[in-house]
Amino acid sequence: IMATDVADDREMREAQRDYLDFLDDDQDQGIYQSKVRDMISENKARLIVNINDLRRRNEARAAKLMNNAFEELLAFQRALKDLVASVDGTYAKQYEEFFIGLEGSFGSKHVSPRTLTSRLLGSMVCVEGIITKCSLVRPKVVRSVHYCPATKKTMERKYTDLTSLDAFPSSAIYPTKDEENNPLETEFGLSIYKDHQTITVQEMPEKAPAGQLPRSVDIILDNDLVDAVKPGDRVQVVGTYRCLPGKKGGFTSGTFRTIMIACHIKQMSKEVSPCFTADDVAKIRNFSRTRSKDVFDQLARSLAPSIHGHEYIKKAILCMLLGGVEKVLENGSRIRGDINILLIGDPSVAKSQLLRYVLHTAPRAIPTTGRGSSGVGLTAAVTTDQETGERRLEAGAMVLADRGVVCIDEFDKMSDMDRTAIHEVMEQGRVTIAKAGIHARLNARCSVLAAANPVYGRYDQYKTPMENIGLQDSLLSRFDLLFIMLDQMDPEQDREISDHVLRMHRYRDPREQEGAAMALGGTVDVLATEDPDAAVEEHEELQIYEKHNNLLHGSKRKRDKIVSKEFMRKYIHIAKAVTPVLTEEAANHIAEEYSRLRSQEQLGADLARTSPVTARTLETLIRLSTAHAKARMSKAVELQDSEVAVELVQFAYFKKVGAGTPKPAKPREDEPMDASLQAEDAELSAERCVCARVCVCVCVCVCGFLF
Repeated sequence: IMATDVADDREMREAQRDYLDFLDDDQDQGIYQSKVRDMISENKARLIVNINDLRRRNEARAAKLMNNAFEELLAFQRALKDLVASVDGTYAKQYEEFFIGLEGSFGSKHVSPRTLTSRLLGSMVCVEGIITKCSLVRPKVVRSVHYCPATKKTMERKYTDLTSLDAFPSSAIYPTKDEENNPLETEFGLSIYKDHQTITVQEMPEKAPAGQLPRSVDIILDNDLVDAVKPGDRVQVVGTYRCLPGKKGGFTSGTFRTIMIACHIKQMSKEVSPCFTADDVAKIRNFSRTRSKDVFDQLARSLAPSIHGHEYIKKAILCMLLGGVEKVLENGSRIRGDINILLIGDPSVAKSQLLRYVLHTAPRAIPTTGRGSSGVGLTAAVTTDQETGERRLEAGAMVLADRGVVCIDEFDKMSDMDRTAIHEVMEQGRVTIAKAGIHARLNARCSVLAAANPVYGRYDQYKTPMENIGLQDSLLSRFDLLFIMLDQMDPEQDREISDHVLRMHRYRDPREQEGAAMALGGTVDVLATEDPDAAVEEHEELQIYEKHNNLLHGSKRKRDKIVSKEFMRKYIHIAKAVTPVLTEEAANHIAEEYSRLRSQEQLGADLARTSPVTARTLETLIRLSTAHAKARMSKAVELQDSEVAVELVQFAYFKKVGAGTPKPAKPREDEPMDASLQAEDAELSAERCVCARVCVCVCVCVCGFLF
């Protein structure tokens, strides 16, 4: 045993010397020497080391660090303390220990919670996922100091458990008496404590294989890592993977609980950005410049090309993916930039297929259904921790989809109580929880794309749209656009749809093999992670247009080129970053159209509206105009943008196709309009126009737009 201890001690000293040589090295221009000095100046105790640098200098030591994480990381941290002591001796005494955080390429040890298996126990791993639970931050004693009044002596005691790097945990007994049975007093001011928190990381919802539940792993955070993240954040955690033995009455079953002890946690970007090359950006700019007149129509045609028709709805979905401009004013109020869309219609009109396309195109999208969702499941829930019994907050679907899209299918199947839970999210972009002693506010700045069936299953032409929809006005006004999709009997259109569907069924993927089984998750990979430091090399050149196929695109549509999905995804990502400014010409046009919309609503009898025309409609026009300007990569919202926005709103509200700027209704010849009534109507219309222009000017000025 003594020989083994000596050998282990010698190996530890050798490892410590290797790590000290790596940190205190001038070959790499002294990168880590300067990083240590920066750490001291910032009053921190954790140094972030790139594993690729260590692999380049000492490959054998890097391999040992990956496979035998506990002993190697302990030696690395001791080497860091020695280096800090040589640079600044007084600073080294302030901290009990210094910490090493790792980043870089982890190869086969770069995993998701699903692929975290027993072969990785004791290794250094990198896990990506989304945080679903966070416990409260608790203090944990590291070293206690005790004073004995009888003997006038002071003693101290260190505490370690299975969540520390030390091999053996110390006894959990807290000393109250010394060897001679004299009482001890604890000196709390001299004792040392550390912060301790447990989080649960779940694999990305959109990456979980179809038909399987997302898996999760518990992660221990200590010291400076606590409270670095919150529920709903997408993170990359590097740490050591180990098991905790569970004893019951001195006996153990073969199943142990596994946890991960984090040494570095990195918050991933809120926007899931694809890899761009300089050539990609040049192609995107050239595309927007050369197709400046019809770029919006071209992109809208390329949305869900497997679905025939629905041109206006595809344009609206493109506007939703691009979004408006969000404003947070100095007084704290927020004007949302997210566009919400509701699709209501008969069965078999491709509502769910449109939702599925958005799931595969949007940078971040969370799917859910009305029947399988509750109000707290969409927003946030307060749950009880099984181990500690304390209350904690769990993020719902809309919080997880922050800065993304929530697709809710079967929206009409939700109960009224559950639907009212999303009112605040759709307008304010946040979730407020005040229950069970917890008061919290979580961000949920997401667009909502919902699909529903009418009240009677199919749309009843003899009833008004409001009777068919059957939803409250308070909820409908929060949807920017509401489209009614009817299954109408038109022989010519039915023939086109049947040709289109039959062509889709005749198409065979060239890579498809005879008798080969489809993958379980469709296009989704089981491994939800990518190497952050891998060379960004795209072997295939970005194709702007899809290769024409007579079965997929039809023989007549050879002129109408379809933009590829990869190009569409990258184009939307770049266009979303543009922040257009509203011009005076567009503002005046929006004001006039808003007053005209309000007057159309007053007519009532011959124009049945689908949703109420309120002040939110004015903001809808601004958001849609901004989204159209983004599609053109323009920095100004011009008249052509507002005209497209008005056309979309006219179609959504009154089912007017290609209305643009509708002409005022003329009186019928058999009912001549009285001159006094005509003058009164003109005066009322002018008043409304002035009020709307003032309203839009106030809204635009407050939003921070420039004229």
